[in-house]
Amino acid sequence: MIPAQFDYVAPASVEDALAALAEHGDDAKIIAGGQSLLPVLRMRLNAPEWIIDLGRIESLRGVRDDGDSIVIGAMTPHSVVGSDPLVAEHATLITRAVEHLADAQVRHRGTFGGALAHADPAGDLGAPVRALGASFVIQGPGGTRTVSADDFFVDLFETAIGDDEILTEVRVPKHTGWGAHYEKFVRVAHQWPIVAVAATVRVEGGTIAEARIGLTNMGSTPLRAAAVEAALAGQPATEAAVRAAAAHAAEGTHPPSDLNGDADYRRHLATVITRRAVLAAAGA
Repeated sequence: MIPAQFDYVAPASVEDALAALAEHGDDAKIIAGGQSLLPVLRMRLNAPEWIIDLGRIESLRGVRDDGDSIVIGAMTPHSVVGSDPLVAEHATLITRAVEHLADAQVRHRGTFGGALAHADPAGDLGAPVRALGASFVIQGPGGTRTVSADDFFVDLFETAIGDDEILTEVRVPKHTGWGAHYEKFVRVAHQWPIVAVAATVRVEGGTIAEARIGLTNMGSTPLRAAAVEAALAGQPATEAAVRAAAAHAAEGTHPPSDLNGDADYRRHLATVITRRAVLAAAGA
Protein backbone atom coordinates (compact mmCIF):
# COMPACT_ATOMS: atom_id res chain seq x y z
CA MET A 1 0.00 0.00 0.00
CA ILE A 2 0.95 3.65 -0.35
CA PRO A 3 1.21 5.74 2.84
CA ALA A 4 -1.29 8.50 3.52
CA GLN A 5 -0.10 11.95 2.47
CA PHE A 6 2.20 13.76 4.91
CA ASP A 7 4.48 16.78 5.07
CA TYR A 8 8.21 16.26 5.54
CA VAL A 9 10.99 18.16 7.29
CA ALA A 10 14.66 17.22 7.73
CA PRO A 11 16.25 19.42 10.42
CA ALA A 12 20.02 19.90 10.56
CA SER A 13 20.28 19.92 14.36
CA VAL A 14 18.70 18.28 17.39
CA GLU A 15 17.42 21.66 18.52
CA ASP A 16 15.63 22.20 15.20
CA ALA A 17 14.18 18.69 15.36
CA LEU A 18 12.87 19.33 18.87
CA ALA A 19 11.33 22.62 17.70
CA ALA A 20 9.56 20.82 14.84
CA LEU A 21 8.35 18.16 17.25
CA ALA A 22 7.04 20.81 19.63
CA GLU A 23 5.30 22.65 16.78
CA HIS A 24 3.48 19.65 15.34
CA GLY A 25 2.99 17.58 18.50
CA ASP A 26 0.80 14.50 18.11
CA ASP A 27 0.56 15.10 14.36
CA ALA A 28 4.28 14.28 13.89
CA LYS A 29 6.40 11.15 13.84
CA ILE A 30 10.19 10.95 13.98
CA ILE A 31 11.94 8.80 11.41
CA ALA A 32 15.48 7.48 11.85
CA GLY A 33 16.46 4.63 9.53
CA GLY A 34 12.83 3.94 8.70
CA GLN A 35 13.02 0.16 8.97
CA SER A 36 10.20 0.09 11.54
CA LEU A 37 8.19 3.20 10.68
CA LEU A 38 7.97 2.81 6.90
CA PRO A 39 6.14 -0.55 6.99
CA VAL A 40 3.70 0.94 9.50
CA LEU A 41 3.07 3.90 7.18
CA ARG A 42 2.65 1.69 4.13
CA MET A 43 0.05 -0.45 5.93
CA ARG A 44 -1.62 2.78 7.16
CA LEU A 45 -1.46 1.60 10.75
CA ASN A 46 -0.41 5.17 11.50
CA ALA A 47 -1.01 8.28 9.42
CA PRO A 48 0.96 11.25 10.81
CA GLU A 49 0.60 14.63 9.14
CA TRP A 50 4.33 15.36 9.54
CA ILE A 51 7.47 13.24 9.31
CA ILE A 52 10.57 14.64 11.04
CA ASP A 53 13.65 13.02 9.51
CA LEU A 54 16.77 12.91 11.71
CA GLY A 55 18.99 11.73 8.86
CA ARG A 56 20.73 15.07 8.31
CA ILE A 57 21.84 15.55 11.93
CA GLU A 58 25.51 14.58 11.78
CA SER A 59 26.00 15.03 15.52
CA LEU A 60 23.86 11.93 16.08
CA ARG A 61 26.21 9.67 14.11
CA GLY A 62 29.39 7.86 15.03
CA VAL A 63 31.13 5.97 17.81
CA ARG A 64 33.57 7.57 20.24
CA ASP A 65 35.65 6.65 23.26
CA ASP A 66 34.66 8.39 26.48
CA GLY A 67 36.90 6.98 29.17
CA ASP A 68 35.11 4.14 30.92
CA SER A 69 32.43 3.98 28.21
CA ILE A 70 31.98 4.03 24.50
CA VAL A 71 29.28 6.30 23.08
CA ILE A 72 27.18 5.31 20.08
CA GLY A 73 25.21 8.04 18.33
CA ALA A 74 21.53 7.23 17.93
CA MET A 75 21.63 7.67 14.13
CA THR A 76 24.66 5.43 13.61
CA PRO A 77 23.75 2.66 11.13
CA HIS A 78 23.94 -0.93 12.33
CA SER A 79 26.59 -1.71 9.72
CA VAL A 80 28.86 1.01 11.14
CA VAL A 81 28.34 -0.17 14.71
CA GLY A 82 29.01 -3.78 13.71
CA SER A 83 32.31 -2.93 12.04
CA ASP A 84 33.59 -0.34 14.51
CA PRO A 85 36.86 -1.35 16.25
CA LEU A 86 35.94 0.40 19.52
CA VAL A 87 32.73 -1.60 19.75
CA ALA A 88 34.54 -4.81 18.86
CA GLU A 89 37.16 -4.24 21.58
CA HIS A 90 35.09 -2.86 24.43
CA ALA A 91 31.52 -4.08 23.78
CA THR A 92 32.01 -7.29 21.84
CA LEU A 93 28.51 -8.44 22.70
CA ILE A 94 27.02 -5.67 20.55
CA THR A 95 29.22 -6.67 17.63
CA ARG A 96 28.03 -10.26 17.95
CA ALA A 97 24.37 -9.21 18.09
CA VAL A 98 24.61 -6.90 15.07
CA GLU A 99 26.02 -9.80 13.04
CA HIS A 100 22.66 -11.55 13.52
CA LEU A 101 20.46 -8.50 12.96
CA ALA A 102 18.21 -8.91 9.91
CA ASP A 103 20.11 -8.74 6.59
CA ALA A 104 22.77 -6.53 5.02
CA GLN A 105 20.25 -4.09 3.55
CA VAL A 106 18.55 -3.48 6.89
CA ARG A 107 21.91 -3.17 8.65
CA HIS A 108 22.89 -0.53 6.11
CA ARG A 109 19.73 1.57 6.51
CA GLY A 110 18.59 0.85 10.06
CA THR A 111 20.02 2.82 12.97
CA PHE A 112 21.20 1.74 16.40
CA GLY A 113 19.09 4.26 18.30
CA GLY A 114 16.07 3.84 16.07
CA ALA A 115 15.88 0.11 16.72
CA LEU A 116 16.22 0.61 20.48
CA ALA A 117 13.63 3.41 20.55
CA HIS A 118 11.22 1.13 18.67
CA ALA A 119 11.52 -1.25 21.66
CA ASP A 120 10.37 -4.43 20.00
CA PRO A 121 11.01 -7.17 22.60
CA ALA A 122 12.00 -9.46 19.72
CA GLY A 123 14.61 -6.96 18.51
CA ASP A 124 18.23 -8.07 18.62
CA LEU A 125 19.73 -5.05 20.41
CA GLY A 126 17.70 -4.67 23.59
CA ALA A 127 19.08 -7.72 25.40
CA PRO A 128 22.75 -6.87 24.68
CA VAL A 129 22.46 -3.26 25.88
CA ARG A 130 20.64 -4.39 29.04
CA ALA A 131 23.27 -7.04 29.70
CA LEU A 132 26.04 -4.46 29.29
CA GLY A 133 24.36 -1.95 31.60
CA ALA A 134 24.08 0.75 28.94
CA SER A 135 22.46 4.12 29.51
CA PHE A 136 20.43 6.29 27.16
CA VAL A 137 20.88 10.03 26.67
CA ILE A 138 17.59 11.73 25.89
CA GLN A 139 17.18 15.38 24.91
CA GLY A 140 14.03 17.45 25.22
CA PRO A 141 12.84 21.02 25.73
CA GLY A 142 14.04 20.95 29.33
CA GLY A 143 17.55 19.76 28.48
CA THR A 144 19.31 16.41 28.54
CA ARG A 145 18.77 13.46 30.88
CA THR A 146 20.26 9.98 31.14
CA VAL A 147 18.21 6.83 31.71
CA SER A 148 19.62 3.41 32.56
CA ALA A 149 18.82 0.45 30.31
CA ASP A 150 16.89 -1.11 33.20
CA ASP A 151 14.53 1.88 33.21
CA PHE A 152 14.54 2.70 29.50
CA PHE A 153 12.38 -0.22 28.35
CA VAL A 154 8.93 0.34 29.87
CA ASP A 155 6.63 -2.10 28.04
CA LEU A 156 5.83 -3.47 24.61
CA PHE A 157 7.02 -0.83 22.08
CA GLU A 158 7.21 1.69 24.92
CA THR A 159 10.29 3.44 26.28
CA ALA A 160 11.18 6.25 28.67
CA ILE A 161 11.46 8.70 25.74
CA GLY A 162 8.81 11.40 26.15
CA ASP A 163 6.57 12.58 23.31
CA ASP A 164 8.58 15.80 23.10
CA GLU A 165 12.03 14.15 23.38
CA ILE A 166 14.66 12.55 21.13
CA LEU A 167 17.17 9.81 21.89
CA THR A 168 20.60 11.21 21.04
CA GLU A 169 23.15 8.58 22.11
CA VAL A 170 23.71 5.32 23.94
CA ARG A 171 26.55 5.03 26.45
CA VAL A 172 27.96 1.53 26.94
CA PRO A 173 30.34 0.74 29.83
CA LYS A 174 33.50 -0.94 28.61
CA HIS A 175 33.71 -4.70 29.04
CA THR A 176 37.20 -5.03 27.62
CA GLY A 177 38.48 -8.59 27.57
CA TRP A 178 35.12 -10.17 28.30
CA GLY A 179 34.03 -13.08 26.13
CA ALA A 180 30.74 -12.56 24.34
CA HIS A 181 28.20 -14.48 22.28
CA TYR A 182 24.71 -13.88 20.87
CA GLU A 183 22.76 -17.08 20.32
CA LYS A 184 19.60 -16.66 18.25
CA PHE A 185 16.99 -19.32 17.49
CA VAL A 186 14.97 -18.86 14.30
CA ARG A 187 13.14 -21.09 11.85
CA VAL A 188 13.95 -18.92 8.80
CA ALA A 189 17.10 -16.89 8.15
CA HIS A 190 16.87 -13.17 9.06
CA GLN A 191 13.67 -13.80 11.03
CA TRP A 192 12.87 -12.10 14.33
CA PRO A 193 14.23 -14.43 17.03
CA ILE A 194 11.83 -16.86 18.62
CA VAL A 195 14.23 -16.64 21.55
CA ALA A 196 17.75 -15.23 21.72
CA VAL A 197 20.33 -14.89 24.46
CA ALA A 198 23.06 -12.26 24.81
CA ALA A 199 25.88 -13.45 27.07
CA THR A 200 29.08 -11.74 28.11
CA VAL A 201 31.42 -13.46 30.56
CA ARG A 202 34.62 -12.59 32.41
CA VAL A 203 36.69 -15.70 33.01
CA GLU A 204 39.70 -15.80 35.34
CA GLY A 205 41.80 -18.94 35.58
CA GLY A 206 39.05 -21.16 34.25
CA THR A 207 36.47 -19.74 36.67
CA ILE A 208 33.56 -17.49 35.72
CA ALA A 209 34.21 -14.36 37.77
CA GLU A 210 31.19 -12.50 36.43
CA ALA A 211 28.47 -13.03 33.82
CA ARG A 212 25.82 -10.76 32.36
CA ILE A 213 22.95 -12.35 30.45
CA GLY A 214 20.19 -10.69 28.40
CA LEU A 215 17.07 -12.42 27.05
CA THR A 216 15.30 -11.56 23.80
CA ASN A 217 11.58 -12.19 23.26
CA MET A 218 10.99 -13.61 26.74
CA GLY A 219 8.66 -10.84 27.89
CA SER A 220 7.24 -7.47 26.87
CA THR A 221 10.71 -5.92 27.22
CA PRO A 222 14.30 -7.20 26.96
CA LEU A 223 15.18 -8.98 30.21
CA ARG A 224 18.17 -9.79 32.39
CA ALA A 225 18.59 -13.40 33.51
CA ALA A 226 19.58 -12.41 37.03
CA ALA A 227 19.22 -15.91 38.47
CA VAL A 228 21.60 -17.33 35.87
CA GLU A 229 24.12 -14.55 36.49
CA ALA A 230 24.10 -15.27 40.22
CA ALA A 231 24.38 -19.01 39.70
CA LEU A 232 27.37 -18.64 37.34
CA ALA A 233 29.49 -16.41 39.57
CA GLY A 234 32.45 -18.35 40.94
CA GLN A 235 31.64 -21.51 38.99
CA PRO A 236 34.08 -23.32 36.69
CA ALA A 237 33.57 -22.67 32.99
CA THR A 238 32.48 -26.24 32.36
CA GLU A 239 29.54 -27.84 30.61
CA ALA A 240 28.10 -29.21 33.84
CA ALA A 241 28.32 -25.97 35.80
CA VAL A 242 26.91 -23.86 32.99
CA ARG A 243 24.08 -26.31 32.35
CA ALA A 244 23.06 -26.16 36.01
CA ALA A 245 23.07 -22.34 36.01
CA ALA A 246 21.24 -22.10 32.67
CA ALA A 247 18.35 -24.12 34.10
CA HIS A 248 17.30 -20.87 35.84
CA ALA A 249 17.05 -18.88 32.57
CA ALA A 250 13.26 -18.77 32.40
CA GLU A 251 12.75 -17.62 35.99
CA GLY A 252 10.77 -14.41 36.17
CA THR A 253 10.03 -14.34 32.44
CA HIS A 254 6.67 -13.98 30.67
CA PRO A 255 7.25 -15.15 27.10
CA PRO A 256 4.53 -14.76 24.46
CA SER A 257 2.66 -17.58 22.74
CA ASP A 258 2.30 -17.30 18.97
CA LEU A 259 2.58 -19.30 15.75
CA ASN A 260 6.30 -19.84 16.35
CA GLY A 261 5.78 -21.49 19.73
CA ASP A 262 3.93 -21.24 23.01
CA ALA A 263 5.29 -19.83 26.24
CA ASP A 264 6.43 -23.20 27.61
CA TYR A 265 8.35 -23.91 24.42
CA ARG A 266 10.14 -20.59 24.76
CA ARG A 267 10.96 -21.24 28.41
CA HIS A 268 12.60 -24.52 27.44
CA LEU A 269 14.45 -22.85 24.56
CA ALA A 270 15.78 -20.18 26.90
CA THR A 271 17.56 -22.74 29.06
CA VAL A 272 19.09 -24.51 26.06
CA ILE A 273 20.19 -21.33 24.30
CA THR A 274 21.53 -19.77 27.50
CA ARG A 275 23.77 -22.79 28.02
CA ARG A 276 25.09 -22.52 24.46
CA ALA A 277 25.62 -18.76 24.67
CA VAL A 278 27.45 -18.85 28.01
CA LEU A 279 29.73 -21.73 26.95
CA ALA A 280 30.60 -19.92 23.74
CA ALA A 281 31.23 -16.63 25.57
CA ALA A 282 33.43 -18.40 28.10
CA GLY A 283 35.39 -20.15 25.37
CA ALA A 284 34.49 -23.53 26.83
